[in-house]
Amino acid sequence: MSTNKGAISQFIEKYYLHFNSAALVDAAKGYEAQLQKGSKMLVSMAGAMSTAEIGKIFAEMIRQDKVQIISCTGANLEEDIMNLVAHTHYKRVPHYRDLTPQDEWDLLEKGLNRVTDTCIPEEEAFRRIQKHIVKIWKEAEAKGERYLPHEYMYKLLLSGVMEEHYEIDLKDSWMYAAAEKNLPIICPGWEDSTMGNIFASYVVKGELKASTMKSGIEYMTFLADWYTENSKNGIGFFQIGGGISGDFPICVVPMLYQDLERTDTPFWSYFCQISDSTTSFGSYSGAVPNEKITWGKLDIDTPKFIIESDATIVAPLIFAYLLDM
Repeated sequence: MSTNKGAISQFIEKYYLHFNSAALVDAAKGYEAQLQKGSKMLVSMAGAMSTAEIGKIFAEMIRQDKVQIISCTGANLEEDIMNLVAHTHYKRVPHYRDLTPQDEWDLLEKGLNRVTDTCIPEEEAFRRIQKHIVKIWKEAEAKGERYLPHEYMYKLLLSGVMEEHYEIDLKDSWMYAAAEKNLPIICPGWEDSTMGNIFASYVVKGELKASTMKSGIEYMTFLADWYTENSKNGIGFFQIGGGISGDFPICVVPMLYQDLERTDTPFWSYFCQISDSTTSFGSYSGAVPNEKITWGKLDIDTPKFIIESDATIVAPLIFAYLLDM
């Protein structure tokens, strides 16, 4: 057992010995080994991890340089900021499994958009951010400037214009921690988010040009350059959930190797996925890691881990291990 670890880490090493619990410990140790040998790590986040308040521990991972690049959905990108500025207006619905269609409609009429057991308040969260981010979009367009979605969010956070609305400790916002470090973020399919929809509405109204927002292709070309520059000692891939936040960035390796014919491109040096999806329905999110060998993403000897469990339980424990808690 690791002697320099805290109580949480010692607990999981002592009691998490088999099946998914053992895979959790193995994956955490594999992640740590990657960092110790000088490899960088990409963390991808699907689902509603920001609304699950992963920032309480993930922000510290960022501050302690345990993650060097993030890929996330547009929802995770914005929902961490929503939680920052509207936390006290959120409503928890622990009995969400029992809600009727009428109950759901009643929540909508109250401006409460439900994510499993948590309702995000539209007026305090979406509109509070919209008021400020639209100004930033329009200022950029007026100057003939274009940025990636997360770069606009960084500008919003670092400008300080929303400080009066902060409702949680700033250290618990992973987006603020990332903005302070100007950490690279990949946000594929950003249009599939509330802020993406709002941006599109301004384009429809003729108040903004679509080109003011850089595209997913530009995210991929940015990632291609970043991977090429940073993969000398390997880059690991830690995937929370499935979907586009994982599918999009992992493809950069076969793109560089096969499409650009840069055959000296190294494979991802570590892979772990926390998922509750299985292979039985043909879903890519449920594919076992070995399948990625056939797509030119992972090597034969790349350390591979899959933890079939709830990411809101598993990810904080792995992060706690990496932070010596």
